Amino acid sequence: MAKKTIVKAKVCKSRAVYWFALALILLSFLLAIFLYPRMPEQMVSHWNARGEPDDYMSKFWGLFLMPFISLGILVLFMVIPKIDPLRHNIEKFRKYFDWFVLLLLVFLFYIYVLSIVWNLGHVFNMSRALIPALGFLFFYIGVLVEKAKRNWFVGIRTPWTLSSDKVWKKTHKLGGVLFKILGVLMFLGLIFEKYAFALLITLIIFIVVFLIVYSYVEYRKIKR
Repeated sequence: MAKKTIVKAKVCKSRAVYWFALALILLSFLLAIFLYPRMPEQMVSHWNARGEPDDYMSKFWGLFLMPFISLGILVLFMVIPKIDPLRHNIEKFRKYFDWFVLLLLVFLFYIYVLSIVWNLGHVFNMSRALIPALGFLFFYIGVLVEKAKRNWFVGIRTPWTLSSDKVWKKTHKLGGVLFKILGVLMFLGLIFEKYAFALLITLIIFIVVFLIVYSYVEYRKIKR
């Protein structure tokens, strides 16, 4: 009986997270409708590493593209736990999975609001505004990676991690630490703003390549 109560509580919390995410997406659509007459015909849609605008799109897509992307992401993440052949493993870290979905959508909504504010004529340093948000996002990715159990959609999925629970566990324990460090290092971008995004891309490539090689080496050790 107690076990059933715990399961029901987990389901309720999971549903609450997704309802909040859906409300956030609905809010973005309402903002798009409300602000449509007030926006310029061509909206800034992209900024370079220095935070300067370098691309534009029509105001319809400038206002509605992000809400549609967010809705698609939400649907995708709602489907993943149902179609993964190892979905029972996803349930073992479902709390962290659900909070990542919400955090990702909050991050996208934050970018959306920044874009709207800029296009309403309030110019600011876009790169500086994004750096802390990226830091928090990558730090939580580290948390999620550490907690992830073997599955086909979430985590560091190489042929070797998917073939061995032991390799999966060791690779994800190290990967979680590396992504947390990356998240913390992103805040240094507030000081070395000029190099922030170059550093981010370089570190992501390094971490990904390193973890692929690491998982292979660990798998070879087990086989020997």
